[in-house]
Amino acid sequence: MSWLFGIKGPKGEGAGPPLSLPPAQPGAEGGGDRGAGDRPAPKDKWSNFDPTGLERAAKAARELEHSRHAKEALSLAQMQEQTLQLEQQSKLKEYEAAVEQLKSEQIRVQAEERRKTLNEETRQHQARAQYQDKLARQRYEDQLRQQQLLNEENLRKQEESVQKQEAIRRATVEREMELRHKNEMLRVEAEARARAKAERENADIIREQIRLKAAEHRQTILESIRTAGTLFGEGFRAFVTDWDKVTATVAGLTLLAVGVYSAKNATSVAGRYIEARLGKPSLVRETSRITVLEALRHPLQPSLEARVRDIAIATRNTKKNRSLYRNILMYGPPGTGKTLFAKKLALHSGMDYAIMTGGDVAPMGRDGVTAVHKVFDWASTSRRGLLLFVDEADAFLRKRATEKISEDLRATLNAFLHRTGQHSSKFMLVLASNQPEQFDWAINDRIDEMVNFDLPQLEERERLVRMYFDKYVLKPATEGKQRLKLAQFDYGKKCSEIARLTEGMSGREISQLAVAWQAMAYASEDGVLTEAMMDARVQDAIQQHQQKMQWLKAERAGLEGSQTLLLSARAE
Repeated sequence: MSWLFGIKGPKGEGAGPPLSLPPAQPGAEGGGDRGAGDRPAPKDKWSNFDPTGLERAAKAARELEHSRHAKEALSLAQMQEQTLQLEQQSKLKEYEAAVEQLKSEQIRVQAEERRKTLNEETRQHQARAQYQDKLARQRYEDQLRQQQLLNEENLRKQEESVQKQEAIRRATVEREMELRHKNEMLRVEAEARARAKAERENADIIREQIRLKAAEHRQTILESIRTAGTLFGEGFRAFVTDWDKVTATVAGLTLLAVGVYSAKNATSVAGRYIEARLGKPSLVRETSRITVLEALRHPLQPSLEARVRDIAIATRNTKKNRSLYRNILMYGPPGTGKTLFAKKLALHSGMDYAIMTGGDVAPMGRDGVTAVHKVFDWASTSRRGLLLFVDEADAFLRKRATEKISEDLRATLNAFLHRTGQHSSKFMLVLASNQPEQFDWAINDRIDEMVNFDLPQLEERERLVRMYFDKYVLKPATEGKQRLKLAQFDYGKKCSEIARLTEGMSGREISQLAVAWQAMAYASEDGVLTEAMMDARVQDAIQQHQQKMQWLKAERAGLEGSQTLLLSARAE
């Protein structure tokens, strides 16, 4: 109801013209107090009140009371008031909804903060648990490391103690041998001195004894000669005068000559038969079969460790079941243990083995066919089964179509193919070659299984270095029977280092390296093999191996060039 006080409403409508106010009486409110002079009157809370608003309201009320639209104005005012109340209620509800929304948002924020707090606490717990686990593992690893260091220290002390005891034992043995040698020399010297003294004292008696023995011996010989001459003369005179004795003697000599001739031929025939059954053919260089002449020189060898277990087990079961043996080809670089594997396979299978090389066949010429048949005939007589190992087989089993080979070698190859055309239960054929691509196709057709012998890797080289170092250096040095001593250094570490440096070397080259160490120790003045000497020999072996590889590379390049030229010539 602002229009009652003359204030314009929202639509700009006024209640009427403003009412005039009576003039203010001097001294009523705004006048000065008596005796105050020009000093302003004191102000209170009603000093700024404007009564004109009340006057306008009263005038508007009187006009409204006498107006015919009073009821409509009053209802309009009531409606405006209700509208304002509704607006206030809606604003209040909006405020309450905003408050509720703010509370829910606050609850959501609190829940989110609580979830983040729980996640953070969980993460911190996990991090704390991981850190504690890490600390526990570190403590455990430190304990293990300390225990390992302690064990290594104890082992080192034990090794030092053993080495000291061994040094003391060697020194004691050397001292005992020295004392024994001195005593032996003193004894021999004393005996020689006593014998010389006795000979000097009895020199006259000894000379007289020698003279008497010589005279007696001379007389005995003369008497024997006279007696023999007398008997021979009388017997010859009686033999010549008796013709029956002469005839019997001639007949006896004739029968003796016939018997000697017959015995010689019979012995030759029997020898050839025994050689075919028990003897070793000329092509066979080494065998485990015990012949008549080798029975006392070659005792039975013990079994060795299996290298290729599957083939050994299959061969052993084949022998037990008396089945047919399979033929095997072993190929790879030289010195990788092909011959050793063949021996192990034969020994672990309970078979005999025989080793022949292909290089011995070509120089035999026409006799090659007979020699090949003799080898297979001899192999078929083995009761235990024979493993026939042909080393460097590509030397005479070359391709007949492309290779230029002699007629004798071609006939020998045909004989070999004839004897190996079918599997046998008497012998097993094992071929070894560094160049299997040169084999005749018929040879490849007779191979049942191929085994590749590659160069040894790091672990195998380390085992080989340790084995040959123990065999050729450490064992002779500790036994004290040879002029070989070993300086003090870490043998195991040195063997591991040498194994890393000898990459690409074969087992034979590693064995030759160990033999070279032994030779260097023998060539030194004091017979002591030092670490520097081993390192120098290793560097020499590495340079030699590299030179061999360069030669091999140049040889392969030359072969490839010649093959290219041959193919181009054939194409033209």
